[in-house]
Amino acid sequence: MEDLFFYSALYLSIIMFLPLYRAVSGPTILDRLVGVNAMGSKTTILLIVVGLIYGRVDMFIDIALAYALLNFIAVLAASRYFHKKKGIEDEEQSGL
Repeated sequence: MEDLFFYSALYLSIIMFLPLYRAVSGPTILDRLVGVNAMGSKTTILLIVVGLIYGRVDMFIDIALAYALLNFIAVLAASRYFHKKKGIEDEEQSGL
């Protein structure tokens, strides 16, 4: 059963490069925010799988919940910042 969790964690780690690419080279700020949010969601799941591997799910669930909350608040703060400062609508209208 540990092999299944290990290979699941490995597969999830490899899949995390797709949103990383979107977060780094996204054409718009919205694409980058979505990429960062997707990476945070996959990291939360990865933390729980690591907890299953080590047999300490109770500890890793607490860490995963704290990380998910921090990720959610960070993406909301960043989107609010870019909405007020730069103007996401201006970027969408300019066709970038």
